[in-house]
Amino acid sequence: MSQRLTHILRHVSAPTSPFLRASASASASASASPFSVSARPSFASARNSLTAARPTLSAMAELSTAARNHSKPIHTAACLIIGDEVLGGKSLKRVEVIEDDESQIIEAVRRMSNTYDFVVTSGGIGPTHDDITYPSIAKAFGLEIKLYDEAYRRMREISIARPRPNQPVVDWDVDSPALRARLRMVELPTDPAIPAATQFVFPREDLWVPVCVVNGNVHILPGVPRLFEMLLDSLTPLLLPRLEGRQIARVLISTPLPESVVAPYLTALAARVEPQGVKVGSYPRWERKRNTVTLVGKDAALLESLVAEVVDNVQGRRITVEGEDDEPGDET
Repeated sequence: MSQRLTHILRHVSAPTSPFLRASASASASASASPFSVSARPSFASARNSLTAARPTLSAMAELSTAARNHSKPIHTAACLIIGDEVLGGKSLKRVEVIEDDESQIIEAVRRMSNTYDFVVTSGGIGPTHDDITYPSIAKAFGLEIKLYDEAYRRMREISIARPRPNQPVVDWDVDSPALRARLRMVELPTDPAIPAATQFVFPREDLWVPVCVVNGNVHILPGVPRLFEMLLDSLTPLLLPRLEGRQIARVLISTPLPESVVAPYLTALAARVEPQGVKVGSYPRWERKRNTVTLVGKDAALLESLVAEVVDNVQGRRITVEGEDDEPGDET
């Protein structure tokens, strides 16, 4: 690739012949950039076709970028995950993963708070130097970082009552590096104009970790998967009244047909029902004989009205859980 690119650049940027320089058109091109293909003189039709076949500067730039990216050392990496099957049946709009970097946290949390009604962050609220979520989010919204007494009280009582085997014993009345590290976890973004009970939610009595609510819609949760799940689930009673009955309905249909066979029908169906707020999905199941078709939307009655049609067209059956109709020996 790099040799071909070099050859193209050499060919396009080569000096014109004495004959071309002697022509009037060549004189016009002499003042143009030597890398400008369009500035070159035109000849007979055969030469015109050759000129037209030459790459444009923008195309060469793209080739140059691709060649450079293909061979340069890798210091950073990113993963973009695309698909409704990842987001599931929930009305989740975006999942974003960023570094422990203050500027990235500030930019992302401001943008998401301004864009979405309900935002959850996960991670970066531990005791170590790279746990910077609390101070970064405080900075994003111009808030103070203050030790929250109720969180400290709960941390102290629960830690004394249920000491963890691998945790060192901490004297809660004597300043020490270990104590200061723990206090970092209860120094929270605080808005003095808002009641503490609104900003700091303790959904579980057996946990000292609060859900810190910033800017009214940003909910700061831990990154430990089990803790994250427990706290998020515990918020359900607080969130349900705000959903306005707009829960997502989902229908699963199992089909023995491969995706390539059902694709034409599902494509037509999706185009027909998308204006009504229904998403049609098709998800292959690796090493299984049956795939899954999904209908997702907010109008449960509308979804129900489509079930018989879809079942008939994909030669399938309705299921409640993916894989429930698998039989021994179904592995491919």
